[in-house]
Amino acid sequence: MNIGARRRACLMPALGLLGWGLASSIGAATDGTVVVGSKNFAESRFLGELFAQAIEAQTSLRVERRLGLAGTEFCFEALRTGAIDVYPEYTGTGWVTLLRAEAIADQAGVLAGVRREFRERWDLEWLAPLGFENSWEIAVRREVAERYSLRTISQLAAVAGDLRAGFGLEFVAREDGLEGLRRVYGLEPGSVRALQQTPQYQAAREGIIDVVDVYTTDGRLAAADLVLLEDDRGFFPPYQAAPLARGVTLREHPEMAAALGRLAGALDVARMREYNRRLEELHEPLELVAADALRDLGLAGGSDADAEAARQYADGAREGFAAYVWRERVALGRRTLEHLGLSAAALLLGAAVAIPLALWLDRRGGRVAESVVRFVGATQTVPSLALLGFLIPLLGVGVKPAIAALWIYAIFPMLRSATSGLRDADPAAALAATALGMTEGQVLRRVRLPLALPAIMAGVRTAAAITIGTATLAAFIGAGGLGEPIIAGLQLVDTKRILSGAVPAALLALLVDWVLGRVERALRPPGVSG
Repeated sequence: MNIGARRRACLMPALGLLGWGLASSIGAATDGTVVVGSKNFAESRFLGELFAQAIEAQTSLRVERRLGLAGTEFCFEALRTGAIDVYPEYTGTGWVTLLRAEAIADQAGVLAGVRREFRERWDLEWLAPLGFENSWEIAVRREVAERYSLRTISQLAAVAGDLRAGFGLEFVAREDGLEGLRRVYGLEPGSVRALQQTPQYQAAREGIIDVVDVYTTDGRLAAADLVLLEDDRGFFPPYQAAPLARGVTLREHPEMAAALGRLAGALDVARMREYNRRLEELHEPLELVAADALRDLGLAGGSDADAEAARQYADGAREGFAAYVWRERVALGRRTLEHLGLSAAALLLGAAVAIPLALWLDRRGGRVAESVVRFVGATQTVPSLALLGFLIPLLGVGVKPAIAALWIYAIFPMLRSATSGLRDADPAAALAATALGMTEGQVLRRVRLPLALPAIMAGVRTAAAITIGTATLAAFIGAGGLGEPIIAGLQLVDTKRILSGAVPAALLALLVDWVLGRVERALRPPGVSG
């Protein structure tokens, strides 16, 4: 086999693998499709899945799910820009966090206010509330409550400097969270840790923190040894749960509004606590709990698929990691392809920028090249979620902003390695080629680039590893991938779910590195060492 044939034999499977993954991750919504989103905690995911199943059961619409978006601002921007069509929101959050209004305790007034303002400002509609409030409350460990005789938040504020708090990631920064409690109560804990919801309970049980924020519908409240404190100054506004939808979608698909309208007033706090307990404590599948809820409400009958899901869950409640992966093999295969597609797109786009830029800088001299490389390197200091947040208003949620962010991160390692490889290519060989009569372009193509190839490919392989690892955060903006089980597992402290995403991601990184190694060997001219 000649060298050209050997190169093609190595390159075709590599390009096919990248293209296969890329095609699997990118697809446009078709007519008759609505997109349901949710925030990144168990109850919001549950309500999002409930909305999706209710629409599927009662209409002919196709539903695309983008559950687990990073938080309130991410969901709202996704809805406002049309990346999603509906998601579950809380009236108090809409009033204080999104409208920046002062908190009031008037439930009807808050609902009327958010309906009016959201319709006028953004053509967004609050549908009928679901029947329950999920309000924030402040709780302390029982031992702490007894030691300080705490019954109210005002009493807590007087001794908070001696206590350690563990609050949710959003709660720390929100005006109807810690910021507002500081202003209204003067609450200043001795230390504050930002934690996901489930780890808060674990940290409280282990005595690592003393004060937590909790939800009234949290299924773990009954089992947690926590004392709820009275909001004696009426700080927290009412938080009625309701579907928040795009007006244009409701006008195009009134059947969606009718389907979601049948959920109005159907859920109470007791039901929600039980559904949340099944998700958070028993780790039951989200789809199964939502299907059971619809059946409980008389909105959808149990199907053979539901019964089979229940049987599989019961049989596999104590299954090992290998059995869990096998049961979830289809979903994990789909997520792996999505992950590969996101990474491949970002890597190819990054190489399309980094390598030509390195060649251009090679002609401009070392000082200019180093300045540009350092400037590009500054992009690595931008936190991933912050960059995604910046891109959502421009590109919405889903695949596009994820690829854009990963592309930005992929450029620097390849640019740095390519400029270094070209700069350090054997000067004597280049001088000899020039002496033999080669033009500058010929010296670059036939001598310096082949000599720089190992360094260039080292940058590509480094960028690939970074991209595959960072792509797990794409799940926060509804782009799918292996971050979905990792993030869900972190929320639920479910090791099997975490590993079901982390292990394939690690194996994918190793596979891609091996493929790129084959590509490098195929491209390397004879006599050039790696």
